[in-house]
Amino acid sequence: MSSKKKNKKRQETEIRSQPSSAGREIVEVKIPEGISFSFRYYQEDKDKFSIRDRDARYFASLLRRLRDLSQLKAEEVINNQSKSLRCHVINWQDTTEPNGFGIPNEDQLVNIPYQFQISANEYGRVHGFFSENVFYIVWLDPDHNLYR
Repeated sequence: MSSKKKNKKRQETEIRSQPSSAGREIVEVKIPEGISFSFRYYQEDKDKFSIRDRDARYFASLLRRLRDLSQLKAEEVINNQSKSLRCHVINWQDTTEPNGFGIPNEDQLVNIPYQFQISANEYGRVHGFFSENVFYIVWLDPDHNLYR
């Protein structure tokens, strides 16, 4: 490498590592309480829980439901008795998946599995579990295939 290239690379590195010269006002922002959603354990490879052929209305409804639920705390979602939400515990013995989600370390990760509906029976269910205020989505079930 020529000395010109080395000097230029050194200058670029020095510029990147210097703090911004613009004075910034630090503003404390209070992050609103509510649940967050994670797709860390999402399983897209199970045909019975496939969303491959869904239209834009399905995805729009799913995103609206996740947005609306993110305004609530986990306890509010779990204890909600509304027929429009229908959040309840999954009893594996009553399902088509008696062995659970099948994710690694499931017995340590999943305290209680839950499901909730996207909209009134039109777009199916979301299956997953809470860890504090994060709901980990494992399956999207547009055709209600978990309970048959």
